Amino acid sequence: MDFQPIIDFIKTLYPGKDPIVLHEPQFTGNEKKYVLDCIDSTYVSSVGKYVTLFEEKVAEFLSLPDTRYPIPDTKSEPLFCVATVNGTAALHLALIAAGVKAGDEVITQPLTFIATANPIVYIGAKPVFIDVDPDTLGMSPMALRALLKSLVTRHRSLPKACVPMHTFGNPCRIDEIVEICNEYGIPVIEDAAESIGSYYKGQHTGTFGLMGTLSFNGNKTITTGGGGMVVTRNLQLATRLKHLSTQAKIPHPWEFAHDAIGYNYRLPNINAALGVAQMETIHEKLESKRQLAKKYADFFSTIGIQTIQEIPGAQSNFWLNGISFKNRQQRNEFLQLAVNQNVHCRPAWELLPTLEMYKQYQCEDIPNAQRISDTIVNIPSSPIN
Repeated sequence: MDFQPIIDFIKTLYPGKDPIVLHEPQFTGNEKKYVLDCIDSTYVSSVGKYVTLFEEKVAEFLSLPDTRYPIPDTKSEPLFCVATVNGTAALHLALIAAGVKAGDEVITQPLTFIATANPIVYIGAKPVFIDVDPDTLGMSPMALRALLKSLVTRHRSLPKACVPMHTFGNPCRIDEIVEICNEYGIPVIEDAAESIGSYYKGQHTGTFGLMGTLSFNGNKTITTGGGGMVVTRNLQLATRLKHLSTQAKIPHPWEFAHDAIGYNYRLPNINAALGVAQMETIHEKLESKRQLAKKYADFFSTIGIQTIQEIPGAQSNFWLNGISFKNRQQRNEFLQLAVNQNVHCRPAWELLPTLEMYKQYQCEDIPNAQRISDTIVNIPSSPIN
């Protein structure tokens, strides 16, 4: 197959760009103004007005429903956000707050960035990998139920948490996952690192489970340079998360007293200043990315290549636009052509259970994840003007 028309079409979307990167940040609002204000205040570390303001703005945004659907019942419950230095730290804190301890098992998916599984192992817990759905690329409720039924039948202890991930911004069937886990008393912590601006059945991703986590890395839809956030509707959990993120220091005018092993995970004020400005233009960014996704879908439909699309009930932020090839060889041929012409395209991740440090952990049958890993390529997805 001749892949050059794909490269040529991508170049028409980003004229004058060399290289054309996979996803780059856009600073079109008050970023410089707020960062300079932060510097002038001298509060550039983890104390300052922008941290709190950023948390409030994100909580407000996540509370907005997708207007195409009835307002979810959870709309009346307030959301609490705790800003962290990155999404990995957010997930680490969330697992600790959920009570996961060394030796416990945590269900997650094999098709994800390694940061989904690493915090599980930080604690000394053990990931259990189950398959994904071929249309969402996220955790399969069917595979989840099969695993839990099997554990009960064999009188095995149940995992202490479940961490599904919204892959490339595409919502998984999170309502079914939460319902299944509730039946078995297993808390759900959503890895929504890639999915700010994504909704499922009218509700924002990251707000279905006990907690959700976001990332604001430099390559995300909204960036603070490096940053993350834990989201929850439980005020007691939010209070504990913030406490743990600030070294578990007990407030006092001068004493250095601590009541737990804490972490230096609080987002610095200077990063939060960037985030506040980014949140002011999030709707424009999301609309631009939706237009880009449509352009890609229209183009690829003319050459017989499948794009990753929303399932019924879902609204993706289209953080990354994915296309599907017939096999790994064809995928690699396209990737080599893209590299040669300075167009940054990337495959899905290598499946985590195939990595040396994760081979020792339990992995169920994962044919869907394997097929996706072999065939999916993400193409440049920065917002277009």
